[in-house]
Amino acid sequence: MAFSELERLVRSLGEELAFFRRRALEAERRWRDAMEHTGHGDTAPTRESLASRLAELERENGELRARLDDAAERTRQMAERLRFLRQQEGGAGER
Repeated sequence: MAFSELERLVRSLGEELAFFRRRALEAERRWRDAMEHTGHGDTAPTRESLASRLAELERENGELRARLDDAAERTRQMAERLRFLRQQEGGAGER
């Protein structure tokens, strides 16, 4: 009875250890990916490099927002033209 309980606890502990090992490996992989993406290899990024990257991302975000606003405006204009053409088509059929 006590042996089977001990065996169950050891098995459970092994499963828990495997779970935490997988999490640690995943965290290490994500850290390496982040370092490679920022161009820092195995070293932690400096405050200046993070500030520079943030500024770059904010600039890129601004450009993308401007493009999105432009596309939304063009879409609105096309929808208005289409509505006008449909109105003209409907009006021409009634004559």
